[in-house]
Amino acid sequence: MTDATETGGFQAPGEEHPFARYIRILGKGKTGSRSLDFEEARAAFNMLLRGEAEEVQRGAFLMLLRVKEETGEELAGFVEACRDNMVAPPSGLRADLDWSSYAGKKHQHPWFILSVLLLAQAGYRVLLHGSDGHTPGRLYTERALSQLGLPVADSWDEVAEQLDEQGISYLPLRQFCRPLHEMMQLRPLFGLRSPVNTLARMLNPVRAGSSIQSVFHPAYATLHQEADSLLGQPAAMVFKGDSGEVEVKPQADTRLSLFRQGEQQELLMPRERPGRVEAVTSPDIGPLQQLWRGARLDPYGEAATLATASAALLLLRGDSDINAAREQATGLWRARDTGILG
Repeated sequence: MTDATETGGFQAPGEEHPFARYIRILGKGKTGSRSLDFEEARAAFNMLLRGEAEEVQRGAFLMLLRVKEETGEELAGFVEACRDNMVAPPSGLRADLDWSSYAGKKHQHPWFILSVLLLAQAGYRVLLHGSDGHTPGRLYTERALSQLGLPVADSWDEVAEQLDEQGISYLPLRQFCRPLHEMMQLRPLFGLRSPVNTLARMLNPVRAGSSIQSVFHPAYATLHQEADSLLGQPAAMVFKGDSGEVEVKPQADTRLSLFRQGEQQELLMPRERPGRVEAVTSPDIGPLQQLWRGARLDPYGEAATLATASAALLLLRGDSDINAAREQATGLWRARDTGILG
């Protein structure tokens, strides 16, 4: 900035900031504003991630997007910007399934972790990634996995070792794209979720062939599929999960939005349990250990585990046979190694 004029405690810029054009595109009134195209979205988010925009500009940009509602093209551009700036995984690092986990559990225990264990025991390599701490009162996946003694990585090298040895690895967002993690922590300042919470679910940092994502609102499923199509994602599944996590709610009909090789399909997974289910007082990992070891029956937990595993298997199998996926999940459950959650 040059030729600044000082007014009180504020130093007025003497020329327009390069990032201002992107705010103007989004905020120029009802008739003058528009959405960003892919390249504009990528360029704008690259500037945010590299710290080339002022803090006030970052807040204005994210909230204008929130009010306007982001498009699939914008989300795809943002994801590519994150891939441009993140710590890249080593070439050759492979996962079968990308599992995003950014919401944290609030109403129920994190049963989906048992679903991931079943997939790993079936021979699939599952990479989880997420961020914690942005919403109070939730149990986040990193903490739950650590308490269970399951793999949490600090680097891509450690991810590779964990996938080779156990078929599961969780890498926190702060370890591979810290600027995005820091943007996610702004939620208490905004009082709202921003588009960051949506785009993080589509990062798929190792470009796994299959990606499974959860949304808070069913309408976002189409948005995710539009972005996945632009990003060239071979196969993806999106559904409304419990608390925003990838966990099927067995007390509700669940619409599974499938995207494979450019084709979209919606399948219905019918509810397994009638009526409402009471929320737990505090999500915990103890019930997961007890159910996995067979020390305690938990009909809800088992139903959530098997339904979520069935949804993931449906995606990985490449077919549309929900019953066959359920039979496979049930077989994996019966043959599970009950000793791995000690």
